[in-house]
Amino acid sequence: MGIRHIALFRWITGTTPEQVEEVEEALSRLPGLIPQLRGYAYGADLGIGSGNYHFAVVADVASEADFLAYRDHPEHQAALRVIRPLLADRAAVQFNTLEG
Repeated sequence: MGIRHIALFRWITGTTPEQVEEVEEALSRLPGLIPQLRGYAYGADLGIGSGNYHFAVVADVASEADFLAYRDHPEHQAALRVIRPLLADRAAVQFNTLEG
């Protein structure tokens, strides 16, 4: 089994496309810098449904130890310093996947 982490963000009013691009730039570096990441995806909501969060991040790791290494990694923490000032709301979940 593996672990999938999903984080959902709602941006504060006034968040600009340029700020979201900064978030994406910070996140884009993580797969190359954090070896515990087995899969990584992120992106803005497509606007298909109403009431959705604005942005999502999905990270796949092999174990709880790997998740903690990702969570605490200095580059991930640097990305969070870009994200946190823009957050109106955040939701997250980690669950077991069938992949090994």
